[in-house]
Amino acid sequence: MGLLNVGARALMANQVALQTAGNNIANVNTPGYSRQTVALQTVQGQFSGAGYIGQGVDVRTILRNQSELLTRQAAAAGSVSAGDTVRAQRLSQLQEIFGGGPTGLGAAITDMMNAFSDVVAAPTDLSARTLVLTRMDETASRMRTSADRINEIQYTVTEELKNSANTVNSLAKQMAAINEQIARATGNGQTPNDLLDQREQVIREINQYVQTTQIPADDGTIGLFVGGSQPLVLGTTATEVAVGDSGTFPSSGQVKLLFTRPGSPAIELDENMLGGGSISGLLRFNNTDLAEGRNLLGRMALAIGTTLNYQQTLGLTLDGAAGKPLFATTPSVPGLTLGTAVGSISFTNSASFSPTEFAASDYEVRFDATGVGGQVVRLSDGETTPFTNITTLATTQIDGLTFNFTATGTANERVLFKPFGTAASDMKALVYSPRDLAVANPINAAMGTSNSGTLQLAGLQATGITWNGGTGQAVNSGIGGLSMPPSPVPPATTGGGVVLTFNASGQFTLSGNANPPIDMAANPPQLLAGPPYAYTSGQSIHIDGWSINLKGSPKAGDTVTIGNAKDAQYGDNYTRNAGNATALMNLRDVKMFDESTLSDGYASAMAQVGTRTQSALFASDLSKSIAVNLENDRTAVSGVNLDEEAAKLLQYQQAYQASAKMLQIAQSVFDTLIQNLGR
Repeated sequence: MGLLNVGARALMANQVALQTAGNNIANVNTPGYSRQTVALQTVQGQFSGAGYIGQGVDVRTILRNQSELLTRQAAAAGSVSAGDTVRAQRLSQLQEIFGGGPTGLGAAITDMMNAFSDVVAAPTDLSARTLVLTRMDETASRMRTSADRINEIQYTVTEELKNSANTVNSLAKQMAAINEQIARATGNGQTPNDLLDQREQVIREINQYVQTTQIPADDGTIGLFVGGSQPLVLGTTATEVAVGDSGTFPSSGQVKLLFTRPGSPAIELDENMLGGGSISGLLRFNNTDLAEGRNLLGRMALAIGTTLNYQQTLGLTLDGAAGKPLFATTPSVPGLTLGTAVGSISFTNSASFSPTEFAASDYEVRFDATGVGGQVVRLSDGETTPFTNITTLATTQIDGLTFNFTATGTANERVLFKPFGTAASDMKALVYSPRDLAVANPINAAMGTSNSGTLQLAGLQATGITWNGGTGQAVNSGIGGLSMPPSPVPPATTGGGVVLTFNASGQFTLSGNANPPIDMAANPPQLLAGPPYAYTSGQSIHIDGWSINLKGSPKAGDTVTIGNAKDAQYGDNYTRNAGNATALMNLRDVKMFDESTLSDGYASAMAQVGTRTQSALFASDLSKSIAVNLENDRTAVSGVNLDEEAAKLLQYQQAYQASAKMLQIAQSVFDTLIQNLGR
């Protein structure tokens, strides 16, 4: 009987080994499957006078080949890779909006500015004027198209986030159900290998969307946490996540992952705390990368519109009227908050204002614990500007912006401002008649007929910069929303204009104007000391909304007369003047965007988006390489090797056949024994 029992046990053990090897081969392509191995143990021998006699073999358990460390590392690396990959893909889509070539926005801006050259050459040519207006309409159209494309990308990102959140919820429920099955199966003393594989596969899939932290429990279940400490799965209970607008700044376009525990208010999870996963990557893209792209585009639209509008309103149309704005621009932007503060951003109208001050960024006004003072934070780089109260804040220029509050905030309240958020989508051309293009300079200048010096006119331009006697400041009249042309536009149409008369010392006096010249080189600008006033060859003289640049050396008694172009004595000469068209054309070479000229501003935006995209692609390639290497290390332990399993099949087959032969011999011995005992 001993030999028969040994053979039977061996037969059963090798059969289990064959079945296990066959199961490995069958699941070689099953995702998440871990290779299984039969663990055999010797049966306790039977004691006899001749010693212990072996009783054969038993199957102790079926081992699951896996490394807990490698499994967790591979899941975490895969999560980071998924987040970097989806962000790089979306940034590539954003980069396409800032593409070059003849169909790009940059080409439209260049064509628009270059079109002024024909108007400068022939100011009365209506076809040349029409071409300029057509180019302007095309530029505005491409601005809106680019903004619409950004909005489309944001919509698809939001929908993908919602779908991802639904998938995470479904997977979390699956894991909770598997946890329950594992807890029940663990009570029999053996590990449920297939259920453990299923759970790890579910965890890996969840990590593709949001990175998790895993904590095992004594009953065999695993707790799954997101955002550092929020329990997505705890034992057999799963908590749902959702995607929604930021609760702090509603309607701002910011999207947050919300953790929604039953019976508790939703908790916003900061994307910077989520680690990896496609949800984290999409949130970073939407709240940071896409916001920067929209700000770059909006800043460009607002700067171009504001600058061209301002110069247009300084000129005269073919009918002698003051120019009206060329583009619709955003006059002010309201702040976003859930608190009591009510504020808006307007664009500074100081004389020193220039669109070069615009920074492609959103801003936060953060009130302190008193709710009175606080600081303004530029979100693109964290630059802060403190303020003591909303009154002083309204008088502080920050990046060309003025923050106006009509109601103060509560303690620690935060108000978000997006000055460039809708500038591109709202941009449209306002002038369609070629006669309404303000080509002419509203002023002219003439040297005195009896001048004996070498004075020459080097430049004459309307600036709109006037002196406010009440505040003692130089201001740019009308540069904000530009709904009205700058006022005043001196000199008057009567009275002979403004006359500069030079003395023997090379100084000059004024007649026919209200205010002294403004020293624009001073910071802040101030009135020149005098009269008489100092003259420097080649340095512009700013007087009541216009400036003149003279070169040469004057003699005593030399005069220069600046007159209004619409003065009756000049007739319709203004219709053949292209001074303001020249000023408009020269704007293409004015530094406007981060030390880049208007013509090069689009290239600068392309470079910024391109740099961000290339950085994201590099990060994606690097994290993907790390994830692949760790997954290879994991599968080296857990994966099925067909050659190895084929060799095991032969090994166990031979052992099974030998065990069967052992049973055959035992049967023969037993039969012989019975026959001999029966005689």
